[in-house]
Amino acid sequence: MSDSKKNGPRKHRLIEYANGPSLEEINGTVAVPKGKGFWRTLFAYSGPGALVAVGYMDPGNWSTSITGGQNFQYLLMSVILMSSLIAMLLQYMAAKLGIVSQMDLAQAIRARTSKSLGIVLWILTELAIMATDIAEVIGAAIALYLLFHIPLVISVFITVFDVLLLLLLTKIGFRKIEAIVVCLILVILLVFVYQVALSNPNWGGVFAGLVPNGETFSSSPSIGGQTPLSGALGIIGATVMPHNLYLHSAISQTREIDHNDEESVAQTVKFSALDSNIQLTAAFFVNALLLIMGVAVFKTGAVKDPSFFGLFKALSDTSMLSNGVLISVAKSGVLSVLFAVALLASGQNSTITGTLTGQVIMEGFVHMRMPLWLRRLVTRLISVIPVLICVMLTSGKSAIAEHIALNDLMNNSQVFLAFALPFSMLPLLMMTDSSSEMGERFKNTLWIKVLGWISVIGLTYLNLIGLPGQIESIFGNNASRNQLSIADNIAYVLILAVITLLAWTIFDLRRSNKKYTEQALLIRKRNEEANHE
Repeated sequence: MSDSKKNGPRKHRLIEYANGPSLEEINGTVAVPKGKGFWRTLFAYSGPGALVAVGYMDPGNWSTSITGGQNFQYLLMSVILMSSLIAMLLQYMAAKLGIVSQMDLAQAIRARTSKSLGIVLWILTELAIMATDIAEVIGAAIALYLLFHIPLVISVFITVFDVLLLLLLTKIGFRKIEAIVVCLILVILLVFVYQVALSNPNWGGVFAGLVPNGETFSSSPSIGGQTPLSGALGIIGATVMPHNLYLHSAISQTREIDHNDEESVAQTVKFSALDSNIQLTAAFFVNALLLIMGVAVFKTGAVKDPSFFGLFKALSDTSMLSNGVLISVAKSGVLSVLFAVALLASGQNSTITGTLTGQVIMEGFVHMRMPLWLRRLVTRLISVIPVLICVMLTSGKSAIAEHIALNDLMNNSQVFLAFALPFSMLPLLMMTDSSSEMGERFKNTLWIKVLGWISVIGLTYLNLIGLPGQIESIFGNNASRNQLSIADNIAYVLILAVITLLAWTIFDLRRSNKKYTEQALLIRKRNEEANHE
């Protein structure tokens, strides 16, 4: 009698040990054609880029882009462009790491660092995912409230049940999930194209804004409590997020690859990069359209409430809109309803990608696996707690106070993203720069390496110098001198912690790279001696 019959069927536990391929259930499950035309091959590889692009157009991006347009016209268009180009570079490296090494970013970091550092980085990344999830909860709950007039508390609880949507999606296959995400992205894009087209923006100003100048990162003027520098930092912080790098390094492995054939690996890297760049270009247009909305759809300075409630109301308030065509359409309520539909689509898209990323980092860093529905339920239940507290504390106050509190919570949750981003970017760059990790053919070329280091150092610097302002904003616009001092001290402690952790991470990675290099040289020497004999 076999062991399986003797012991009975294998029992599945809710939490299991996992140390296999990244997202094992879908790893290598999507077939790709051999020897077919360019477009057919590209179509087969298309999909993972859409799941990644979702993170670059989630609800956290909306208010920063629209408010930036309201306050500074087209000045910050160049920041959206630069953020998108950096995103393309980082996502290319993330996909390449997964395809060539056959490990996602979490697995690769854990394999090359100590256990204690791995646990620290796992907790840090989990906090970043939950911070992102808070924005999704707020966006989806507000969309339900605006579309169906469901009370906010109930709407927040309803967002928990999107786990049922995830359960359904896990049954239909990964390729169909990719198609659904692409459709939702198209909904978001078409809504904003329609609204901007009606506004007839100054396209000369739009294209001029794509070129950065001395005012782009200036600390003056201050409009509505925002400077060009703080506006730029807000856009960068909402655009480049750490969980996308982990996600892309995992889902880039869903295509069938013959790792014994270098040309098959090279083809996968090439078409995965094309897929990613095409989808991130769509994300760039969405964010650019959001900024253009702030300039062209509304009258300058008209939007005093940059929250989703305020934007929804402004799109139906004819006194705030910029031209007669918009005013006539707004009277029907179409503009505001489309905005809420796009907001709901954005929230649901992020539900799918956030859950997959959570599974990737849990399996990679601590070798634990749980069903996707349970993973989603736990993360969402934790994320709704601060949102519910915020709604309940402001329930007796005015509607504006409630709106501002939710908007502040969403913006303040981004602090964790600024804190966690360097710990995904730096290891990614170091590992893809290494020939012992990637091989001579697939390691970063000189120009990728230079641009990568400029991007990583620049983003880390901008995130760290923006940290004091982000902590100060937690105390509100009328913070006392003592509160500002406390906020600055907290920020300086966090900055010191970031630098210390980065030094620890670099030390571990360099030590492991030296070991891998020595092992590779030893193997090569043995092979040469064997061939000589």
